[in-house]
Amino acid sequence: MTPGNPGVPRNPGVSRNPGVSTTTVGETPPATGGWREGDPVGRRRWFRGALPGLPLSIAYETWGEPNEDRSNAVLVLHALTGDSHVAGGVEPGHPTPGWWDGLVGPGRALDPAEWFVVAPNVLGGCQGTTGPWAPAPDGAPWGPRFPRVSVRDQVAAEVLLADHLGIGAWAAVLGGSMGGMRALEWAVSEPDRVRSLLVLASPAASTAENIALASAQLHAIALDPVRGMGVARRIAHVSYRSEPELAARFGRAVQPDGRFAVESYLDHHADKLARRFDPESYAVLTEAMNGHDVGRDRGGVRAALGRVTARTIVAGIDSDRLYPPHLQAEIAEAVPGAGDLRVVTSPYGHDAFLIEVDQVAKLVDELLEGVRDPR
Repeated sequence: MTPGNPGVPRNPGVSRNPGVSTTTVGETPPATGGWREGDPVGRRRWFRGALPGLPLSIAYETWGEPNEDRSNAVLVLHALTGDSHVAGGVEPGHPTPGWWDGLVGPGRALDPAEWFVVAPNVLGGCQGTTGPWAPAPDGAPWGPRFPRVSVRDQVAAEVLLADHLGIGAWAAVLGGSMGGMRALEWAVSEPDRVRSLLVLASPAASTAENIALASAQLHAIALDPVRGMGVARRIAHVSYRSEPELAARFGRAVQPDGRFAVESYLDHHADKLARRFDPESYAVLTEAMNGHDVGRDRGGVRAALGRVTARTIVAGIDSDRLYPPHLQAEIAEAVPGAGDLRVVTSPYGHDAFLIEVDQVAKLVDELLEGVRDPR
C-alpha cells in the first residue's frame, strides 16, 4: 500500500475490550458497532477484487440505473464515520438514516430517474468494505495488523469499483470533509474520469492543527480502544460545531446530576458512535486523513491542482473551524476554471455540510446543470 505520510506513525495497536463503556452513564456499548458477516445486508452490494497485498471487498449502494453509455453515473463519497447509506431510513443492516437523504430521491438534486448514484463504503471502513474487521489471509481479523492506507489507496480501490461497474468517467464526484479529500484526489489522479467535481468543507492537505487534533484522538484509542473512541469522538465533535452554536444551545447550563449540559451532549455522541462504528477503523481512517496531501510527490499542492480538468465547484462553510474557508479558497484559486469560492452560511460549523442540505442541493444542481449542458 502507498504511504499516507512518512511522518505519521501507524496505529500502535487497538485490541477489543468489550467490558469498557465509552461514557460515564448508561449501559456498556459493544466492543465494535461495525457491520460483520452474518449481519443483515440491507441495501449493500459488493465488489471483490484486490489491491497490491490486500484482498479487497467494497460494499456500496446505488440509486437509479445507468444509461446506455453510463454517462449519468455520480459518485458520492462519505466522511469519517459515514458509510454507503447516503439515502434511506433505518432498517436491518443500516443503523442510521441516510446521511445526505435530502439530496437523493425523486425531485431532489440527485434524482434516481436521471442519475445513477453510487456510494461506496471507504477502504478501511467498518460498514462492509475491507478494513481491520475483515479476515486476513490467515483467517483471523486483521485488527492492528491492517496495512496503513492513504487517501490515494482509497481512491485506487474506488477506481476498481468504477471499472467493475463499467463507468469510464463519472458525470460528477461529490464529497464533503473526508469525502471531499477523496473527491479531490479522484480529480487529480484520474482527471479523465471526472467530468465535474464538488469539494465541500475539505482541504487540499491536512494542516498541522488538523493533525494535532487527530493525534490526541489516536492516542486516546491506543490507550483504550472502546472508551478511547468515545474520547476521540468528543474531541472531534467539538471541532465539528461552532463556538457560537454551543454557547447559544448550552451556555453554562447545569443538569440535575451536576454535569454541564454540553458534557451530556458530548457523552451522547460518544455513546451513539460506539454502537455503529469500530475503534480500529476510526484509527485507520484518521491516519489516512492526516496523510492527505494532493501535492505530495506531485510538485506541491498548486501543481497537483493544476491537473484537474473537471468542471469544479469548491465550497466552504463560514463557521467551520476544522477546515476553515481559506483552505477551500486555496483549492478554488488553483483549480483551472473553478471560479470563486462558494460559501455555505450556517451557525453549525463543519457539520453544516450534512445539515444545510438545501444550500448543498443548490450547489449540486448547479454542478450537474453543467454536465447536462457542457456549453
